[in-house]
Amino acid sequence: MRVLRLNSVKQRGFGHFFLLLIVLVAGCGRNQRMDTVYFQRCISCHGSSGRGDGPLAVSLPVRPPDFRDTVQRKSNSQIRRIIAEGRGIMPGFEPALRPAEVTDMLQMVRFLSREGRDLAWWEHFDTLVVAHCNIPWETVLGYDEPAEERKP
Repeated sequence: MRVLRLNSVKQRGFGHFFLLLIVLVAGCGRNQRMDTVYFQRCISCHGSSGRGDGPLAVSLPVRPPDFRDTVQRKSNSQIRRIIAEGRGIMPGFEPALRPAEVTDMLQMVRFLSREGRDLAWWEHFDTLVVAHCNIPWETVLGYDEPAEERKP
């Protein structure tokens, strides 16, 4: 009979915890759904990198903001409200996007705002903070409508 020492049990537990953490964090980056919704709804004005240089931006009376300059000063609820209700010449997308898709756009805006700029110390840990994103919270909490029940 093999006897496990306490240290080896702790090391294995830490190893399993570390592996779980890596799996959760790796799943919290950009995904296909985010890219698809951003391409369909946002890229023509905000551009592929969120710099306000989309193909329609030149024809607008006001240039869309560069996410790198504006997003870090806004809270998640402020960004979510802007996406859902619109602001200035930007239309609101709440009727067209489910709550989970608005959350995806919030994360996408955050991701794009970090490209090509120096990050604040706390932004390096953002992925850990949102590591729970693999859990389908919209289903668990019941705030996301199934696709067939969506209102036009």
